[in-house]
Amino acid sequence: MGGPFRVLVVEDEPAMREVLRLRLEQWGFAVDCAGSVSEALAFCSKGTPDLAVCDVVLPDGSGLDLLARMKDAASPNPVVMITAHGSIDTAVEALKRGAADFLTKPLDYHKLKAILDDAMAESAQRDSLTHLKEKLARSPGLGALVGTSRPMRELFRMVEVVAGSDASALITGESGTGKELVARAIHDLGARAGGPFVAVNAAAIPEGLMESELFGHERGAFTGAVAGRAGCFEMANRGTLFLDEIAEMPPSLQPKILRTLENGKVRRLGASQEMAFDVRVLAATNRSPEEAVKQGLLRADLYYRLNVFTLILPPLRDRQEDVPLLAQHFVEAFNTKHGTSVAGLRPASLGLLQGYSWPGNVRELKNVMERAVILSRQGWIEATHLPPYLRGPAAGSGLHLPPGLTMAEAERLLILDTLKTSGNNKAEAARRLGVDVKTIRNKLKALGEDGSE
Repeated sequence: MGGPFRVLVVEDEPAMREVLRLRLEQWGFAVDCAGSVSEALAFCSKGTPDLAVCDVVLPDGSGLDLLARMKDAASPNPVVMITAHGSIDTAVEALKRGAADFLTKPLDYHKLKAILDDAMAESAQRDSLTHLKEKLARSPGLGALVGTSRPMRELFRMVEVVAGSDASALITGESGTGKELVARAIHDLGARAGGPFVAVNAAAIPEGLMESELFGHERGAFTGAVAGRAGCFEMANRGTLFLDEIAEMPPSLQPKILRTLENGKVRRLGASQEMAFDVRVLAATNRSPEEAVKQGLLRADLYYRLNVFTLILPPLRDRQEDVPLLAQHFVEAFNTKHGTSVAGLRPASLGLLQGYSWPGNVRELKNVMERAVILSRQGWIEATHLPPYLRGPAAGSGLHLPPGLTMAEAERLLILDTLKTSGNNKAEAARRLGVDVKTIRNKLKALGEDGSE
């Protein structure tokens, strides 16, 4: 945020107004004071405060009317209602109209401080989200590829180089890193963008059907071939053929693939004539291609024919700085898909994502975010919306509890460790632990720790 968190105090009793001003300034907030609805509106006309603490009964109107005016503002911010004439009906009406909370006099200053801390954390989080969205909007991504890290910038540059030619390329990287997305980006940026993009995953097709899948067949070529069918080479004519998991191709079929690539002609199973085709071939593997050649899984001559260019996709653990950007990208994509209105991730949730090694890479992150968006539906993604394995000891702060501890001591260590990892922010620590700030304060006092500000 730019500058201190600004609070508008609207209270007609001068003594109470002054007490509130002194308390809030002592806590580090910038404070403006008003004694009436008209004075408060005059302050708001100069700039909406980050939060308002407003009495219900005012000389020239009701604080509830002021609440309605502030909630209708272009940038509505939280309003906390206070009164000496508290009733359940008034509280319900205030909350119904959008009040952040409702306090009765004499005020519980610990609760007021917790409310202000929460509001300040929420405001900072929204500022962070705005910055993240702006970064996402100007991200130098390519197609569905997202990232600003150095490895991704280098990959984008290489994709543009490869797309400017018609040469074959071999894309390598762990499973889930987005090899097909890279192939599609090369196709979409190249001269063949108007032609078909045909993808075939060698690992997903039974060996007995692979030859027919690639080269097609004529009617009666084998039992069950009741009609002729074009293969992938034909379907990709004047476009791009993406051979995923090329090292999983049956070794007996690889010489035929090589011959087809070399002479630019394909013969369907059961056909007597060859047909010419015009296809750019991109291949991918999650294995080391050199090791696959050594192990006899990939023919050396086919490898050299495909490997005019090599593009290496980094695993997600080597570009952790892209995790917030990717997570927000998926939030917005799944909001559109599922009709949800999730804003983004709480800091604690994002911390769990950034502290995880992602063995399944971007595919795993995508699945985690879809689950979180569906569970959250609106507002923020909390840590509880993430899979349990992300919230387990392996994904946490590294807290180790030795055997033999009492439950009280274990609880004390957990609270202190959470406070430490959240920068001693009690509101954030409470959010991570799934309790309110008052509970944290009471626990600290009961356990003999300093719970004061």
